[in-house]
Amino acid sequence: MKRRLIHFMLILINLGITFQVSAQEPETKETKDTTISQGNLSDTALLTLVQKQTFRYFWDFAHPVSGLARERSNAAYGYGDETVTTGGSGFGVMAVIVAAERKWISREQAVEHLLKMVKFLSKANSYHGIFPHWMNGATGQTIPFGRKDDGGDLVETSFMFQGLLCARQYFNQDNPKENELRNRITWFWEEAEWNWHTRGGLDLLYWHWSPNNGWAMNFELRGWNECLITYILSASSPKYAINPQVYHKCWAQSNHFTNGKEFYGIKLPLSFDYGGPLFFTHYSFLGLDPHGLKDRYADYWEQNLNHTLINYKHCVLNPKHFKGYGENCWGLTACDTYDGYNAYSPANDWGTIAPTAALSAFPYTPEYSMKALKHFYNDLGNKLWSGYGFVDAFNETQNWYAKSHLAIDQGPIIVMIENYRTGLLWKLFMTIPEIQEGLKKLGFESPWLKK
Repeated sequence: MKRRLIHFMLILINLGITFQVSAQEPETKETKDTTISQGNLSDTALLTLVQKQTFRYFWDFAHPVSGLARERSNAAYGYGDETVTTGGSGFGVMAVIVAAERKWISREQAVEHLLKMVKFLSKANSYHGIFPHWMNGATGQTIPFGRKDDGGDLVETSFMFQGLLCARQYFNQDNPKENELRNRITWFWEEAEWNWHTRGGLDLLYWHWSPNNGWAMNFELRGWNECLITYILSASSPKYAINPQVYHKCWAQSNHFTNGKEFYGIKLPLSFDYGGPLFFTHYSFLGLDPHGLKDRYADYWEQNLNHTLINYKHCVLNPKHFKGYGENCWGLTACDTYDGYNAYSPANDWGTIAPTAALSAFPYTPEYSMKALKHFYNDLGNKLWSGYGFVDAFNETQNWYAKSHLAIDQGPIIVMIENYRTGLLWKLFMTIPEIQEGLKKLGFESPWLKK
C-alpha cells in the first residue's frame, strides 16, 4: 500500500476500518560504513552525521543512468531495480542542495548530478508536462502505479518541482552549466499544464490523468493532507495556472478539512481527528515556510506544531501500552511495518515508530526531536543505523526492525533538519518570484511576501 492510497486509508480508519498490507522484505543493497560512534557526539555533530549519512541514499544509491531516486532500497512489493520515484527524487534534489551547501560534495558535482537528472527527464514520459509517479530509471518509460494509474501524477510532480525550483534558485552563478540547469528547469516549469487537471476548467483539481484511462481514477485533491504544495505550484505556474476558486471550492471543501477540536488538550485547526500521519506536516513544508504562513483557513505554523504535539503526546501517554514508546521514542506516520505498509497516526496506532516522523519534525519540536534522535542513535544503535541513515521503521512490541529505506521518508529528514538549522530550503523556495505571486493569488500571508 503506497501513499497514493493513504488518503483513502485515513477516511476508512476514521470509520474504524484499518489497512495492513503484507510484503516480503529482502536485505538492502547498502555497503557503506554503519559503525556507531563510541564517543558522545555533540548535538550539532549528531545532526550533521544523520543528514550526511542519510544523503547517501540519494547519492550513492541514485539510479546510475538517470540520477533519480529509487523508490526504496529493497525489492518489496514486486518493484524492479529500475523503479525510480518522481516525488522522492524531488526531495532528493533538495538533499543535493544541502550537500552542496555543507560541502559534502562540490558545487560542480551537484550541478553535474542535477544536469544528469533534468536531461533524463527531458526525454522521459510526461503527460501535458506532468510526470508519472514511477518511471524506469534507465529508459524514462512510465511504470504504472496501478492498472489505471499509468499517466500524469500531479502530486508527485509538485514534489519534484518543489525541489527543481529550489535548485534553480540556488545554482545562480553565471557559467554554462548552471545557466543550462536553470534554463532546463524553467522550460519544464513553463510547460507543465497544471490547469489540465481541472478537466476543462472545473472548480476541481484532479490527482491523475492517463492517455489510456483518461480521468478514470477520479480522485479530487481535497484537504487536509500532504497536497497543499500542489495547489501552491498550480496557482504559481507562469503559463498554466489554476483559477484561485479551485483552491477554495475543492481543496478547502471536504469533511476532513476543518477540525477545530482538541486532542490531548491541544487544538487542531484542520485535518482528520488527531491529525493523521505526520508526513502531512513535512512534504509540503520542505519548501513552504510555515512561520507566519496564514490564509482564511488556518495559521499553518499552529496547524503543523499542534499536529506534531498531538502525535508526540499520544506516544508519551501510550494508551495501548506498546513497548518502547515514551518521551524519547515517538513518531507515527506512513511507513513500512512488520506486516507490510501502513499509514500510522494516533487514530491508527499498532506500535510502529518511524524515525522520519520525529526527525522531520525538528523545526516544530526541536527538544522532543533531539531526544528521539539520541535514543534512536545511542540506545537502539545498530538495530536502526545503516549505510543510508536510519532504517524506515521499527516495532519493539513485535521485535521487528526494518531493513528498508524509502526515498519519501529519507528526504524529509535531511531537508527539515536543514530548515531547522539554517532555513536554507525555506529561503530558496519562498523567494521564488512565481511562488510569491501564487501565494498572493490564493490569499496567503507570509513574512516572505513582498508588498
